[in-house]
Amino acid sequence: MSEKATPTPDAGRRSDRSRRAIYEAALALVSETGYAKLTVEAIAARAGVGKQTIYRWWPSKGDVVLEAFLDLAQRSAVSPEDDPGAAAFPDTGDLAADLKLVLEATVDELNEPAYADPARALSAEGILNPQLGARFIEHVLAPGLRLYGTRLTAARERGEIRPETDVAIATDLLVAPLTYRWLMGTGPLDHAYADALVDHVLTGLRGD
Repeated sequence: MSEKATPTPDAGRRSDRSRRAIYEAALALVSETGYAKLTVEAIAARAGVGKQTIYRWWPSKGDVVLEAFLDLAQRSAVSPEDDPGAAAFPDTGDLAADLKLVLEATVDELNEPAYADPARALSAEGILNPQLGARFIEHVLAPGLRLYGTRLTAARERGEIRPETDVAIATDLLVAPLTYRWLMGTGPLDHAYADALVDHVLTGLRGD
């Protein structure tokens, strides 16, 4: 009787499991200890892998956290198959309502520790590490800013805001105060603030 063949280990599946464990460990430790105290050794120990495994895939702890954060954002997003409009900025014809909806959703996201802790860490580290900061902007911030630009451009073409409006500056006027309050803790970050911000910005953009 022939011996039963031993299954060949699936290296790809094992790597996926290790990568997922590293992602989860990095995000958990950022929330628990803060970025400054985070180490590759701690991530490796929490994930149950050797630190050589991490260094083989990423050059620094910042790169680990960024990739883990991007994975978190991707898994949290609604897929286009589930909602064809999920990747687009709402355009109901009511600019104020659309902007308030998006800013309120952003407030909810920034108040969620699972998102906010690594995002705050990456924002701060990006100042000290320009290469990491550029990647954070490219992959995290820029896609959302482009959606604001598209919606505001459409509003300008329809005459909903002044024709001379600089869309990039208008986007900054909406996003920057929210980000500043979130990073610096200068006041409550809630829906009321987001709505008031939209009302004030649109007063200027419409020339009311």
